[in-house]
Amino acid sequence: MYQCRLDFFSLLNISAVEVGKHLYWQIGNYKIHGQVFIVSWLVISILLILAFLGTQKLNRIPEGLQNFMEFILEFLQDIAKNQIGEHEYRQWVPYIATIFLFILGSNWAGALIPWKLIHLPEGELAAPTNDINTTVALALLTSFAYFYAGLSKNGLGYFARYIEPTPVLLPINILEDFTKPLSLSFRLFGNVLADELVVSVFTLLIPIFIPLPVMILGLFASSIQALIFSTLSAAYIGEAIEGHSEE
Repeated sequence: MYQCRLDFFSLLNISAVEVGKHLYWQIGNYKIHGQVFIVSWLVISILLILAFLGTQKLNRIPEGLQNFMEFILEFLQDIAKNQIGEHEYRQWVPYIATIFLFILGSNWAGALIPWKLIHLPEGELAAPTNDINTTVALALLTSFAYFYAGLSKNGLGYFARYIEPTPVLLPINILEDFTKPLSLSFRLFGNVLADELVVSVFTLLIPIFIPLPVMILGLFASSIQALIFSTLSAAYIGEAIEGHSEE
């Protein structure tokens, strides 16, 4: 019976889907995740090139790439304004926009580019956001951002919120600050990794044209994940500011 199960899975080639192998570069006493580093800087380079080209020749009546860039900017400004507030949102637009565009670019890079064609000594190239280290780092940036927002607004008095409306809620309020980055990071990591695994398994089991609807759905889901992460980041910042601007 055991042998039959092994034969069944070998026929399906499930073993070709590998999880957990990574390419590391040793620089001094530090290890750098080579796969994440390569794709991350590719995404960053593409975003910088698009930003440079879109702002090279600005017209009063936008057209072409400038029109697209202004549409994206207005979209991200609306996210920041709705979550943070009309009087405080402007200084946070660069952060919210950077988070959204990097996550969106990373997710789409993993979904659109056939990384499997590029062979590495260990592991394979993929979306940076399918690595838990990347998503945790992004979530911690948001945590630092809303702590900074609260402290800059009310100084050390910001920490008084932990005992509001009653000191009994102190453990719960502290726990909330730990769960925010955890939920942000694991939600993004889980969805991106699951999408890539589903597409990989479908590609192995059935012809290449059948998984295309799944890939298109993955692009949509990747966009939603970028939107959720940036919206929640803005909401946490807005919550930190709003809670103390009213005092």
